[in-house]
Amino acid sequence: MIRRVFLVFYSLFSAFLCLFAQDHGQGYYPEVIRGEVYADLEPMYAGFVDDEYPLDTPTASRRALEEAAMLYSAMIYGWSFHYEIGERARRIEESLELEPIATIQFGDPGLKVTEVEIRDMRVRIWTDYRLTDSQQNRMRVWRTGTIRNAQAIGYGPSVIEEYPGWLVLKKSALEDAARAAIRAMLRGSERNRPKEAMGFISLASFPRFYVEAGRWAVSARFRVQVIEIIPFAAY
Repeated sequence: MIRRVFLVFYSLFSAFLCLFAQDHGQGYYPEVIRGEVYADLEPMYAGFVDDEYPLDTPTASRRALEEAAMLYSAMIYGWSFHYEIGERARRIEESLELEPIATIQFGDPGLKVTEVEIRDMRVRIWTDYRLTDSQQNRMRVWRTGTIRNAQAIGYGPSVIEEYPGWLVLKKSALEDAARAAIRAMLRGSERNRPKEAMGFISLASFPRFYVEAGRWAVSARFRVQVIEIIPFAAY
């Protein structure tokens, strides 16, 4: 009886999502960007069991869409950054400040679900985001010749005193990947190690999140525009 009720509920839920769906496998449209996200039905990271454990399908689906909105924000708008490279000999700590240019919120009318699948205790959702004219212009800027490509792996905290929430942990891993990507890019392009750099960075595509040793990890590709590099000689 319980299984029958679940199947009926899931069928109704999937039908609701499909009212907004498009076929993600057909053709390419420059005004649309796409990505796949998932949410675990039994999440446990950094030694903490999630408050809502175990998740039901609607809650997991909402989480996946919240993550998609965060990732589309990072792709379309990105962040401004101020990166202190750091140096032990001078007792300068490494630090990265990221400031979102703008954000896309959950429920944005441009965000559509194209496919839903429940497999291996995960809800997997394919999404499309339909760009406005101004957003298309932003995406074109991110693909110009002055933008450099960088790729890196980032990690969330392995030990935390208080569980900050699943999305905060994923964001921290993504921000760590951005730090590693900027650092690697500067190492490869600058003959002398700079003190700090400023500019803009965005996601090039949806990243791949995974769990390593109980914490979130992410492999991500970025687009980076360096506006200013300050050498140690300036101080």
